[in-house]
Amino acid sequence: MKSILSAFVLFILIGCKSKQAVATAAANENTEITKIIKGHYQNKHDFSTLNIRANAKYEDEKQSHSLNADIRIKKDEIIWINIKFLGLPMAKAMITPTKVSYYEKLNNTYFDGDFSLLSNWLGTDLDFNKVQNLFLGKAIDDLTKDQWISVVVEKMFKLLLPSNSDVSKEFYFEGANYLLKKETINQESKKRSLQIYYPSYKEDRSMYLPNEINIKAEQKDKVTIDIEYKQTTFNEKLSYPFSIPSGYNAIEIN
Repeated sequence: MKSILSAFVLFILIGCKSKQAVATAAANENTEITKIIKGHYQNKHDFSTLNIRANAKYEDEKQSHSLNADIRIKKDEIIWINIKFLGLPMAKAMITPTKVSYYEKLNNTYFDGDFSLLSNWLGTDLDFNKVQNLFLGKAIDDLTKDQWISVVVEKMFKLLLPSNSDVSKEFYFEGANYLLKKETINQESKKRSLQIYYPSYKEDRSMYLPNEINIKAEQKDKVTIDIEYKQTTFNEKLSYPFSIPSGYNAIEIN
């Protein structure tokens, strides 16, 4: 069984309540699908580095914990995460386009491999860009590569694929700036589901970032994680120190 810190690292990979919030608008049923997709991708993220300080709450059927995380992103190259509990460093992760690595101190365990195990565990193909998009509030899939159905649900645009696959995906966007509000991934055959909510956004340097990320995942267990971005800064010179301590035991994600 994975520890609380291992589980948190795994879910935050796919991972703010600010005083600022971006205005939203109701979706219009006459809006074309191509306009929704184009509008979403017009929300650019032009930066070299992004430094995020976040609070997070992890909860499953047996336990609940409050944690802190320092998240550093070197755009398209590195995602580095340092997790603290009661102010003490407890786990660290390093993600690159070819590798996912992390270790946690509670049980002296580590993982060092590619995205295939994480993809299988979550029931959806993952890569570096998808993980980066999750932190930025962008759709995890390239929406230009599929034929979508569009409907208006609760004043939001909802894009979904025709129901001819074991894995179903839905993306919800608000009507003002086509910001992503929710995405869901379900794999019925393996009873796996993942829901990611973005309740609100803030605008910083003409870029939209989430204020909050709410994650609900279910496979064998039900897990929720609420991430709150406390501070974000751009284009600083950042370091990404990471090395797996000697004597730690490798784990597998089943």
